[in-house]
Amino acid sequence: MHIVTAFIVGLVFGIGLILAGMTDPAKVQGFLDLAGDWDPSLALVMGGAILVGLVAFRLAGRRERALLGDAMRLPTATRIDRRLVLGGLAFGAGWGLAGFCPGPALASLATGDAKVMIFTGAMVAGMVVFEFLERGRAALRQRRA
Repeated sequence: MHIVTAFIVGLVFGIGLILAGMTDPAKVQGFLDLAGDWDPSLALVMGGAILVGLVAFRLAGRRERALLGDAMRLPTATRIDRRLVLGGLAFGAGWGLAGFCPGPALASLATGDAKVMIFTGAMVAGMVVFEFLERGRAALRQRRA
């Protein structure tokens, strides 16, 4: 049941990204171009997502179990540190340069566009490098302890 639910939720999310224009790099870059020909339409998409997220997290925080019965696991980190800021900057720079972030890139893979495939490949390679570096950092911390 979890796989079917995940598929349906992912499908609805992907369709929403397509309908909102988030899979169009030109539209995304137009939204991010505050000094040029700014396209504010994605601000409504982001505002709607923030509103839905606020309500969903507020309701989820009151529950002990998720809708499918698993234990509720919400984020607990509250600290803003150097790694978070640098990660946010890297994410924003990549989003601005390519016009894609992870969700819309995955939804756009179905188009077969070479740019999307290159972006997604680079994104996955970045994740692999991050995991490799994190494991190295964890091993180094373990040896020091």
